[in-house]
Amino acid sequence: MFVRELALTDYRSWDRTELRLRPEPTIFVGRNGFGKTNLLESLFYLATLRSHRVSSDAPLVRSGASAATVRSTVENDGRELTVELEIAAQGANRARVNTAPVRRPREILGILRAVLFAPEDLALVRGEPGERRRFLDEIVVQSRPIAAGSRADYDRVLRQRSALLKTAGAAIRRSSAEADSVMSTLDVWDDQLAQFGAEVTADRIAVVRELAPLVAGAYASIAPHSRPAAIGYRSAAGPEVDASPGGTESVAEIRDVLAHRLREVRAKEIDRGVCLVGPHRDDLRLDLGDEPAKGFASHGESWSFALALRLACVDLLRADGVEPVIMLDDVFAELDAARREKLAAFTASAEQLLITTAVAEDIPGVLAGRRLAVGVEEADGRRRSTIVGDERVVRRGEER
Repeated sequence: MFVRELALTDYRSWDRTELRLRPEPTIFVGRNGFGKTNLLESLFYLATLRSHRVSSDAPLVRSGASAATVRSTVENDGRELTVELEIAAQGANRARVNTAPVRRPREILGILRAVLFAPEDLALVRGEPGERRRFLDEIVVQSRPIAAGSRADYDRVLRQRSALLKTAGAAIRRSSAEADSVMSTLDVWDDQLAQFGAEVTADRIAVVRELAPLVAGAYASIAPHSRPAAIGYRSAAGPEVDASPGGTESVAEIRDVLAHRLREVRAKEIDRGVCLVGPHRDDLRLDLGDEPAKGFASHGESWSFALALRLACVDLLRADGVEPVIMLDDVFAELDAARREKLAAFTASAEQLLITTAVAEDIPGVLAGRRLAVGVEEADGRRRSTIVGDERVVRRGEER
């Protein structure tokens, strides 16, 4: 799989650009703030419908524009598809495949499969549970695009149920009639939350089960003298869910557990006005030896764990018969020499490798291909990113 064309309109710092790419390493070189990362982010958004840097879409739209457009032609085993996504600063996004509109943007998921390595990955180990939940959901929708529907349904129900919980306490205190109405409505939302939550959780657990040996192997390769790495799922609903094998066959069992826990904590939820049970409260457990990586891993161990998680995602997609586009966003500057070489050796065989760097010398010599220089120019008093150079590079020590 590789991206043959990428066109951006009003996407962050790029007002309008069109790039033709090839199945090879492409290195985008430019100073920090020149817009290199925006190119990779736009492709990752097509692959996951999420940015790896921000949680909302508004920052993706160039200042002064109402929407940004990302269009990409993706080639996979001789089959070519062009996907176009219009990202609105406010309101709903719209998508097209081969110029034909699709009903929902999530229908484009699966056309492009990509794994992105970025400095933000350190938060997977050292950050809050939300970072790890997002990581799981990204790889779930890439390995099983249909799962995006369950996640969207769950988010919708969670918003509605959370809004009800915020007002439930006051309504119950006002009258018995209002109390009956609140409880009846909560019953409906509880049933839906348990069902969609079980689907989301089962998908996540199935992916964790597949990733676990891949993460352990990748970590041992990157940090052979460190403690062994392990991952597992931690559900707010309790260990019965954690022990589930995941997948479709586990949905009913997980649903029953979630429904039971929702009944147990209902009074507490009404008192606090928040939803306390569900996949929005879960976490991905990361362990080094007998200790949690967060708080106990050194800086080098944390980076090794973060790299192992991303390398495992590549292996997971490859095992599914997909060669993902691999994107490295200025990560070589964050790594020591040994980790740079390990990452370069692993990614050198990718069908398409897209790399950003501020310093070309940070890229290991084994990675050769095309180098595009990214700069900025002023127009009408505004800065915009642009490609200012294009050259071929060879492995160090080889003749041009």
